[in-house]
Amino acid sequence: MRLKQLKYWISLLPPYLGAGIKVKHIAPDYREIIVSLKLRCYNRNYVGTHFGGSLAAMTDPFYMLMLIHILGKEYTVWDKTSTIDFMAPGRGTVTAHFTVRDDQIAEIKRKTANGDPYYPEFSVDIVNELDEVIATVEKKLYVRKKQR
Repeated sequence: MRLKQLKYWISLLPPYLGAGIKVKHIAPDYREIIVSLKLRCYNRNYVGTHFGGSLAAMTDPFYMLMLIHILGKEYTVWDKTSTIDFMAPGRGTVTAHFTVRDDQIAEIKRKTANGDPYYPEFSVDIVNELDEVIATVEKKLYVRKKQR
């Protein structure tokens, strides 16, 4: 799938469309994705800040999607666990900047070379317009090289 198509497809998924989550950027090599969420009347909680479920949703599939594209069809990649640590109320537009480094890719390939599963962990901060961290999300993925 082309980058433009992927951005469009993700934007139409009901959880993203309904919450107002926008994919702002996908790097051609899939090693960087930027996602944002504006505070609107339909995605705020009882006290007028970002609904925690929307903040969690904006981080849900991206490391998995990145690794699927980076590693290719020789690998099975799934989300395994996710935790979110809320640090401050989310107001205005919030952003999550996902990156996967070369050393992380090398580690995954090394750990899965014999066919064993590996559970890499990634972290992404959700920041407000002042670049203050409002939440940190820890993601654990399942990665395994497919057997021939």
